[in-house]
Amino acid sequence: MQIFSAGLLAFNHGSNDAQKSMGIITMALIAGGVQAQTNLAPQLWVKLACALAMAAGTAVGGWKIIRTMGGKIFKLEPINGFAADLSSSIVIWSATVFPGLHLPVSTTHVVSGSIMGVGSAKRVSAVRWGVAKQMLVAWVVTIPTTSLLAALFYSVLMKVL
Repeated sequence: MQIFSAGLLAFNHGSNDAQKSMGIITMALIAGGVQAQTNLAPQLWVKLACALAMAAGTAVGGWKIIRTMGGKIFKLEPINGFAADLSSSIVIWSATVFPGLHLPVSTTHVVSGSIMGVGSAKRVSAVRWGVAKQMLVAWVVTIPTTSLLAALFYSVLMKVL
């Protein structure tokens, strides 16, 4: 059952996370005049590039995230992995396909929350809350940091161009 739930989570991860990348690239193509404003659908090459990038990123850098999720927050056993994968899949799928929602959600946030929930259900002290706190701080710092970097790069580019 864990293999089934992991496959379901992988499918839902791709159906949600790839959409964010495709949207950004399509927006850039429209802004650059490469794609018509009346056609908001991503081009085939954009879909393929995003799928390949996700696969390559998961293959190359995903192991560190998998190791953190599967052992550093809470030591997962197969039944815990099944529960975390299944609940994560349902949340991501719901955010992706429910009419009117189509919400871009972070798979990492959803899965880590599911793992913390599974760990807490077993025993609250079984969850390594220090690791969870480090992740939370990183998430909170990411948005303002990337905003400041974007503003910096924009101002540099405007001076250069």
